[in-house]
Order: sequence, then C-alpha cells, then structure tokens
Amino acid sequence: MFFYLAKVLWFLLQPSTLIALLIVYGSILIWTGWARRFVTVGVILLLVAGLSPLGNALILPLEDRFPRANLDQPPAPTGFIVLGGAEDRLVGQARKAPTLNEAGERMVETVMLARKFPEAKIAFSGGDAGIFYTSDSEAVGAARMLTDMGVAPDRLILEAGARDTYENAVYLKAELDKLGLLDPGKRWVLITSAYHMPRAMASFRRAGFEVEPWPVDYRTRGHADLTRPFDKVSEGLRRVDVATREWVGLLAYWLTGRSDSLFPAPKVTSLGCEFAATPVGSPPESPCRPNS
Repeated sequence: MFFYLAKVLWFLLQPSTLIALLIVYGSILIWTGWARRFVTVGVILLLVAGLSPLGNALILPLEDRFPRANLDQPPAPTGFIVLGGAEDRLVGQARKAPTLNEAGERMVETVMLARKFPEAKIAFSGGDAGIFYTSDSEAVGAARMLTDMGVAPDRLILEAGARDTYENAVYLKAELDKLGLLDPGKRWVLITSAYHMPRAMASFRRAGFEVEPWPVDYRTRGHADLTRPFDKVSEGLRRVDVATREWVGLLAYWLTGRSDSLFPAPKVTSLGCEFAATPVGSPPESPCRPNS
C-alpha cells in the first residue's frame, strides 16, 4: 500500500505538476477574478523553480550529508551494495541494450570498486517499480551489465523483489543473512546517488543493517552552485523535483517508522566521523565534512 500511495501522491505533489496545475486551473477560470492570481503564481513559480538556483539549494544539503567511507582503512570491504535506479529497464528490455540514466554512476563506480577490491562481493537490489508499465526486474539488467563489464558472476548477489529504498534494505539484509554474509566483522559499503544517501542510510539502519556510505552521482559542485542559475527551465524544474522528492521521502519515512531520524547524519565517535575519510567540519548541519 505504501508503495502505490507514494507513487500517486508524488505525481500530484511534485513541484512541476503543481505549477502546471496552477496555470491550467487559472486558464480555466480566466473569466473570474481568481484567474489572474492562479496564473500569476504559477508563472512566478515556474520561473523561480526553472531558472534560479533553488534546485541546487535544495539538493546540496542532501549531497553533503554523508562523506565517503575510508576504504583504505582495514579490513577490506566484504562487499558493495548498489541500489537500483540507474537503468531504464522498460526501454532496455525492449531494445535489448543497456539504458543507463542520470544515475549511471552507480553502475560505473561499482565496477571500478569491484576491480579495486577483487575479493569483495557485489550485491544488487532492485525489482520492477513500474505501475502502469512493467518490465523485468532491474536485477536482470544489472547482472547482465556487470558481467559484461568484467565482474565475475560468482561475485554477484542479486535481490530482485525490492520496489523502494526501505524494501532494498529489508530484502537484501534477509538475502545476505541467508548466505551467512552478515557475521560480525563483515564490512558492507552502500553505493547510491549522493542526494539519496540520507534516506538510504536511514532505511538500512532501521532494518538493523549497518553499512558504510559511498555516495556517487553528484549533481552539484558544492556551495559554488548556490549562485548558479539554470539555462533551461526544464533542467531547473527537474532538479527541484528530484530534491523535493527526497525531502518528502525523508519526511514520509520518518512519519511511517521507516526511519528513526528526520534527517539522518553520520555517526560520530571519539575519533570523529565513523568510517569517514575526511575530517570533522562544515557544513554545520552535518557532523562530517563531505569529500570535496
């Protein structure tokens, strides 16, 4: 129920849809006194969300929240966990070809780390999250892509049932536990988009599965982009939609008990940030400074 409700509500509530509805509704009411107000508000929001740095301001705190783990510190990783969302399986299945999207770095960095740590397992979690248009699971495409890029099939662990981030954590934990790969001393590193890392870490913590972050797919350079406008309205709107979806997701996960924290942060020990390769410092909202 949560999965379907989240899909429907997000379609209606995402900023780009709301802005369009404001303009459409204002056009319908063009002969009333309210028409100007709806259209004016819609146009102003369209320009602000589409051209201003608002999208960067919304996504930057998410990207900066978790630093990358220090992989040079022993022990070597037992395995890397990569979350689905990097491929359009609907197109890939039809075309019988890899179809990486904006989050393609999830797969690219997985292969890079697999080569650097040849003994580590590669655990992929991702099913079919389609509602109106269904395809095979993301795990099918990921397995084919990873093996074609040189990852040995016997290193792969595939979980093909998860449709959202919380299910990624719960289902994958069950799979790894069944394989005896969650014993004390095992070290698992989580690979996902930087802006998605807070919700992903919250989900794995809630599932009782301690992982270390390896954020990828950064959309901003850092604080320098807080003053950088967009040159295409569509790009600015997309950035606002992506960032808002994560903020709404964090709130929804917290309210429904899928997360213990509204805005999860790295854990802090007497030595500083747990697993962090970078020193304690800014941003002030986070105990750790991101790699930048």
